[in-house]
Amino acid sequence: MAYPTKSQDGYDIVVLSDDVDLSCSPEARKAILASLASGNHTLVDLSAVTYIDSSGVASLVEGFQTAKKSDLRFGLIGVSEAAMSVLELARLDKVFPIHSDLAARLKADG
Repeated sequence: MAYPTKSQDGYDIVVLSDDVDLSCSPEARKAILASLASGNHTLVDLSAVTYIDSSGVASLVEGFQTAKKSDLRFGLIGVSEAAMSVLELARLDKVFPIHSDLAARLKADG
């Protein structure tokens, strides 16, 4: 599955959808890391994610760490209930910057 990336207001937004599991998390990882490799601040839209497993979460963590090393902003927007429950279970809701949408993230950026 290919995940689209759109650019808006200084961010690349990688849109993940459906199940983000072992079978498709390599594509999610590729999309996230490609955005960061281009030197772009990156947000991952999880609003259409119905399920995410540890491999999908690992892709998010790797993106977060890569962004930090590159001094780029990274965060999650529109996190679905299914994705949020996994992030909360792993206590990653306290690690990732999470906002309802791009506008909320831009407001937080100041």
